[in-house]
Amino acid sequence: MIIILKDDALPAQIDEIKSALTARGLQIKGIQGESKHILGLVGDTSGLSEDALARYDYIERVTRISDPYKLSGRHFHPQDSVVDMGLGAKIGGGNFAVMAGPCSIESEEQILSVAKDVKRSGATALRGGAFKPRSSPYSFQGLGLDGLELLKIAREKTGLPIVTEIMSEEYLSVFARDVDVIQIGARNMQNFALLRAVGELGKTVLLKRGLSNTIEELLQAADYLLAAGKSRVILCERGIRTFETATRNTLDISAVPVLKKKSHLPVVVDPSHGTGVWDLVYPMALASVAAGADGLIIEVHNQPECALCDGQQSITPALFDKLMRRIEKVREAVRE
Repeated sequence: MIIILKDDALPAQIDEIKSALTARGLQIKGIQGESKHILGLVGDTSGLSEDALARYDYIERVTRISDPYKLSGRHFHPQDSVVDMGLGAKIGGGNFAVMAGPCSIESEEQILSVAKDVKRSGATALRGGAFKPRSSPYSFQGLGLDGLELLKIAREKTGLPIVTEIMSEEYLSVFARDVDVIQIGARNMQNFALLRAVGELGKTVLLKRGLSNTIEELLQAADYLLAAGKSRVILCERGIRTFETATRNTLDISAVPVLKKKSHLPVVVDPSHGTGVWDLVYPMALASVAAGADGLIIEVHNQPECALCDGQQSITPALFDKLMRRIEKVREAVRE
């Protein structure tokens, strides 16, 4: 629900209506208006009638919002959000970001080599998996906390903020202390307990769309993170499961403009998981930029053929460098 106050509403009157609404257990979010004072209500407003609000003669209009997501939608936040990724890196509102690095951290030599290469090519942040959710219990599960320590070393050497996935509430304090951007993977998009816990940390969160989830469900999951009023969220389209078998997933490029229309949050695309095929990463990354994405997250490995995880969808540093140079040309074309 959105309440629009009259132009001559006094500060005391605004405080009065805010107190009455918070007493009903509702959260109040201020909305930036050109000349109006607007209040956005978050919570169960089903028992709050327009007639009850009409008794306040300084209320001009009341509008109900039918969307099941409030905080991630544009009704309460019309302008694009600019999200701080740490160490001076930003995304959204015209700031383009590329997160690049190996699917899994394998050794100090490997992560440092890749980190330096992607930094040289213009990457904004370093991604790398310390904890890996694998379909098979027999597959490489990552180095865990040891991998996170290696990722921190790479950050120190390159100055790139780090992006890595959390899988359990067990490591909340470690991630809060050591990680710049906490990734919520596709399999945990609707792990609501984890979403609430991470939302309380006040960190930047990269939220990936679930394997078979709708855009609406993705935005509702973002609201779980935003409800605590502390976290900053980046949305990620990473492909969804369909009947198609030619690619690992079906990369939903149309999700980019749809999300940009519905939400103020930055939107990135993961063409690596979206296709699962290394030579499709380049064209689909460019297509994502052309569709209006605020950034990309790409798997880069110095020896993809020897990778312990997802080597078939990882590109080499050389191809990444070529991609980065082409991305800027596409962005220029889009701006024109």
